[in-house]
Amino acid sequence: MPELFTVIIFTSYPDANIFVFAVAILITIALAEVSGVFTLYTVVKKIKVPERIAKVAHQYRDFLIVSDERMILLNRVAPVIPFMGAFVYLFNWDMKKSMWYVIAGGLIKYGVILALSGAFLTYMEHGTAQKVTIVMIIIVMAISLVASYFKKKGVNNANRPA
Repeated sequence: MPELFTVIIFTSYPDANIFVFAVAILITIALAEVSGVFTLYTVVKKIKVPERIAKVAHQYRDFLIVSDERMILLNRVAPVIPFMGAFVYLFNWDMKKSMWYVIAGGLIKYGVILALSGAFLTYMEHGTAQKVTIVMIIIVMAISLVASYFKKKGVNNANRPA
């Protein structure tokens, strides 16, 4: 859903210098994501997660293709990790490395989205560009939901007794 709001905000201000506006949006996204991950990390560190929940989180991590900080980048393509800051704390990941992955992943993902949106705005009429961009985001979200469904289904089947 953040992708959709990003595009709506970006395409709703057509009189701005597109590049400067995109950079401002990317900086805002990076700051918001870093503060969100760090805040959740701090909360989980203070309250201590129950052992049962930590065990389930570790089983989930071990099921995934990558089990270290690179999961943050994978999460940009296919959302597999909810509550990123909690995972960073629970798995004792390197905070600096995790934050760099959060920043890099966010800048790449939203940079591509904004670049495509900017190209549409440059080469199409504004209303058409906005519609094409929103349809593109909805398609990406639908693909992501389908991928998440099959991933979740795989996790549930893997945890069932044979």
